[in-house]
Amino acid sequence: MADESTSTLAELDALEARLGEVESYLHIDELRGRVSQLEAESADPAFWDDADAARAVMAELAQAKNDVTSVDGAHERISDARTALELAAEMGEDGAEFVAEAATAVTDLTRVIDEMELSSWFTGEFDHGDAIVTIKPGQGGLEAQDWTFMLFKMYMKYCARRGWKVTINDCPAAEVIGIDRATFTVEGKDAFGMLRAEAGVHRLVRISPTDAKKRRQTTFAGVEVIPVLPDTVEIEVSPDDIRVDVYHASGPGGQGVNTTDSAVRVTHIPTGIVVTCQNERSQIQNKAACMQILKARLYELELAKREEALDEIRGPKHDIGFGNQIRSYVLYPYQMVKDLRTEVETGNVESVLEDGDLDPFIIGYHRWVAGNAEPTTLSNQSAE
Repeated sequence: MADESTSTLAELDALEARLGEVESYLHIDELRGRVSQLEAESADPAFWDDADAARAVMAELAQAKNDVTSVDGAHERISDARTALELAAEMGEDGAEFVAEAATAVTDLTRVIDEMELSSWFTGEFDHGDAIVTIKPGQGGLEAQDWTFMLFKMYMKYCARRGWKVTINDCPAAEVIGIDRATFTVEGKDAFGMLRAEAGVHRLVRISPTDAKKRRQTTFAGVEVIPVLPDTVEIEVSPDDIRVDVYHASGPGGQGVNTTDSAVRVTHIPTGIVVTCQNERSQIQNKAACMQILKARLYELELAKREEALDEIRGPKHDIGFGNQIRSYVLYPYQMVKDLRTEVETGNVESVLEDGDLDPFIIGYHRWVAGNAEPTTLSNQSAE
């Protein structure tokens, strides 16, 4: 038990050091002052006279308070775990329960500090905000459409694990199998910062379910991730520059989504950008959703022109095919999901595709970007 206690104490020391780095990244002392300042502002009787400004202040206040509370809570948990180890040392052989309590705290704290450390790396203007995700089939024909649907379901599971709200803007069924594309909006803490790790080409290798000879097939799909622009960012779109078409909607699998022709397609004539939305039953709501996505894409385009740095938002554009993949999902002749940028990999393919367990890949990507990358093999890897 003494060895276990010593090991747990060393882990607590390491976690406390990491927590100190997070505090430095987040400028916690300054943040405490900012919380007091924003609380004073929100108590002003005239605070809600400007509703948009008030909402922005309240959002900043909620984020700041959450960061401060998380850090304070982690310090308290570390202190409690140290106390448990001290009690265990005093009790000798009867202190096993306290050692176990401290070990549990280490596990929980590792997850919490991972999250705080990750969030502290998000320094982009929109990293803490919402995201718009689009998945499109690439090389592979019918297989690519099925692969697009598989990725769509994987991201739905991941968003549910994260507790994020998802609005499906567009997800039309393909004629034979899978879907033609999918566009959805994700609302939640750090949604864009997290999901921009997924932007790029995803490669699938498996026995084709549509091939009577059961041959191995390689197929591709592309994932685009752009931020939902806050109200403070204004993008003007002239009514003369867009064409709006209305059509009947259908969902994945071919089932009807709406009972009326409420699906909307908006084409931005100067750029050729096309956005579709069929989630809502109202044409007005679908058009509003289309315009939100269109403005986000126009903003991204303007950034690219102005700074020649499209990868700041979604990474460089590549053909959705051989040689450009960021991650491979191999189902045959062995089981493996591997990120080709970070070398994070697992043999538990089902946990990724069926359960949406993407955190190891997404956290690994951001650690890699931050310059802290270490090639990692996940502990739950199964035998090939």
